[in-house]
Amino acid sequence: MPTTNPDSSISISQATREVTEATGNYDTVRFNAMKHGILTQLTVLPHENQGEFADLLAALVEEHQPAGATEAHLIEELASVIWRKRRVLLAEGANLNRGLKSATRDAETLIPSSVPFETGLSGKSTDLRELLRLTSEEVSRRQKEALHDLSATRKAATILERGGTNAYKRALQTLLPDSRDWWQEYVEEEEYPPNNGGLSDFIREQLEPMCVSIEKEAQHHSAIKAQIIGEGLQVHRLEKLNRYETHLDRKFERILAMLVKLKEIRNRKYKT
Repeated sequence: MPTTNPDSSISISQATREVTEATGNYDTVRFNAMKHGILTQLTVLPHENQGEFADLLAALVEEHQPAGATEAHLIEELASVIWRKRRVLLAEGANLNRGLKSATRDAETLIPSSVPFETGLSGKSTDLRELLRLTSEEVSRRQKEALHDLSATRKAATILERGGTNAYKRALQTLLPDSRDWWQEYVEEEEYPPNNGGLSDFIREQLEPMCVSIEKEAQHHSAIKAQIIGEGLQVHRLEKLNRYETHLDRKFERILAMLVKLKEIRNRKYKT
């Protein structure tokens, strides 16, 4: 059996186990390891959860059973590296969220780019954030509604094209309620006259392109979503984080290798 120094981390671990076994209460002793390392004090920032770091450190102490100050220090370094890697993931997530927010601001550029050989995808007045949140069922329903609206719109356009008695009234009744409400807004603002020609121009310039765009946005929802995420990732922003994470991984490997080596040396010493 190896001897232990009363001031070393191994004695801390042993004391922790003894108190835990006697009381069944780990919470009363989980902070012990934190009282014995300057790295702990410097690693955990004021706004971070010291209890979580204490749990991590205690788990590593329990796993590796350090004998002496050197091994205790190495284990504290392992905890510090793992804690910093957690920060990298938080920073990565924050960067991705910022990129996604930026990507959703320009629908008129992003949507046509997502399906470059498709016509009728304007992205005009499209809320990309809302589009991104749609479920597959909602996308399917949106496409059916757009096709229904488009069919009614084209029937109204045909009525106006053929003309005849009450063509304007019949065409207006053919449109869906939402389309008629939208038309009324244009009439009230005097952007189109309330007659055959005005309604025909409104259908050709506003209503039909909108119906086509909504239907195709639903049809190509997966491609648009992929474009949003792809542009939002902005991989160049993650290069520094990736380099830092690689540095932490290498540091972790070196520390662990040193710890294993020390244990091997100690075991050989005791066997001889």
